[in-house]
Amino acid sequence: METAQAETPAAEVETKDVLSSVESVEAAQSSESEASEPASEPAEAETTAAASAPAPVPAAPKPGRKPTPGTAPKPSNLPRPAGAPAGRTGQGSPAAQAAAPMPAPSYTTSPEEAAKFAKISDDGHVVLLDGAEEHPVGQFPEGTPQEALAYFSRKYDELVSQVMLLEQRVATGAPAGEIQKTLGHVRQTIGERGMVGDMPALRARVEALQTRLDDLKLAEKLALEKAQAAQLATREAIVAEAEEMAAKDPQQVQWKHASARMAELFENWKAAQKAGPRLAKSVEDGLWKRFRTARTTHDKHRRAFFSQLDATNATAKQAKEKLIARAEALSTSTDWGPTAGAYRDLMNEWKAAPRASRKEDDALWARFRAAQDVFFKARKSQNEEIDREYGENLKVKEEILAEGQKLLPVQDVKAARKVLNDLRGRWEDAGRVPRKDVSRMESAFRTLEDGLKSAEDEHWRKTNPETKARTNSALSQLEDKVAELEDDLAKAKAKGDAKSVAKAQEALDARKLWLETLQKSAQGLR
Repeated sequence: METAQAETPAAEVETKDVLSSVESVEAAQSSESEASEPASEPAEAETTAAASAPAPVPAAPKPGRKPTPGTAPKPSNLPRPAGAPAGRTGQGSPAAQAAAPMPAPSYTTSPEEAAKFAKISDDGHVVLLDGAEEHPVGQFPEGTPQEALAYFSRKYDELVSQVMLLEQRVATGAPAGEIQKTLGHVRQTIGERGMVGDMPALRARVEALQTRLDDLKLAEKLALEKAQAAQLATREAIVAEAEEMAAKDPQQVQWKHASARMAELFENWKAAQKAGPRLAKSVEDGLWKRFRTARTTHDKHRRAFFSQLDATNATAKQAKEKLIARAEALSTSTDWGPTAGAYRDLMNEWKAAPRASRKEDDALWARFRAAQDVFFKARKSQNEEIDREYGENLKVKEEILAEGQKLLPVQDVKAARKVLNDLRGRWEDAGRVPRKDVSRMESAFRTLEDGLKSAEDEHWRKTNPETKARTNSALSQLEDKVAELEDDLAKAKAKGDAKSVAKAQEALDARKLWLETLQKSAQGLR
């Protein structure tokens, strides 16, 4: 049973009770916030917002009630006690305001209504009428019965206001765990029955709130399971992709893209861990272990690949440095033909050599190419000088070709052969022509020689004695055969045998055609 001491003003007693209730609520909310921090590696620690449930708001003074002289102001109008931290009531901190934007509800019981649930003795003892039970609440010895009733009924009003606030939070879907803890404190306060009011109605209201809260817990559980399933799928997809990347042949990996993608997967892992719901510790640890192993394997392959690449680049660079030295040694040679061949061999060796890194290989190639350019530019300059000297020779040979063109087509083989022999001598005496004209001029003179050779072949065919003898022999045989076939045809006609006539006529016509062709050929041989 509570007794209000004379030396302690009623308002101060009420203020202490209010602050005690606020501290208990904030302590419970603080423990929940600490439990909600992510514990699994490697997410950074998060600062959890303060609990969203504000502390009960003391009831405002009842309208029309005049304070008793000498009585301290009501708790709702008291200044904050010295040393109390800002935002202690849950209304001043930004986190609490963000978590509970709705205004705190206020409930006030009229003196007449409160009197139905209490008995007050002359010495200030207050007894709660809880249904059929009577329960001593406390003593208010220095005040009037009305003040004692108001004091203990305000405690009831504050608790009802807190229940109303919890009902609002359930309706807006606030976290059920936070509400359940606060509701537990409310149940404990109701069980102590240190107030005056309609306790059965308050208990019924709390039970109804508990039923609604159980429904909210179930909905939250289902939503959490769904979110955890999505979180698990996201984490497993990240791990699977990382393991697939780690299993690839290092020689087939595009390392710039792969390294960027692995870093992106790590950021995705941290973002999912930070934003998503927690998984079971065994599941979380197992997935992280697989992901960490995949990242380690991937990094090990990358280091081994680039280490081998560095060794290959060093070998390639050394081989190409030797080729460059040989190329630079040949760059001042004036032995044009053999040196050009040597450069062709060097080029083949360069192509067969392994490649260094792109930057180094480009620099090595530039040096190798520069050495060749020195030689080929010198050879080109020399050839241009020679071509200028051979320009007059070209004019002479152009004139010789023009004279030779007049022989075609060859009519008189002997005369043409004599002229061409003279032209060939003059051609040799004219000397060399510029390199770019050599092929053209040689081809043109070869055409003259081919024309003369064709004419000589035709002349020989016509004048060859052996050919004439064979042709005359064939003519004689054909003429005899034609005469024989004419006799056969005459006999067949005399007999009147149409079939024999047709056969003899066909054979005769064929032999006559051969004879005519051979006779024309023989005329050309004469």
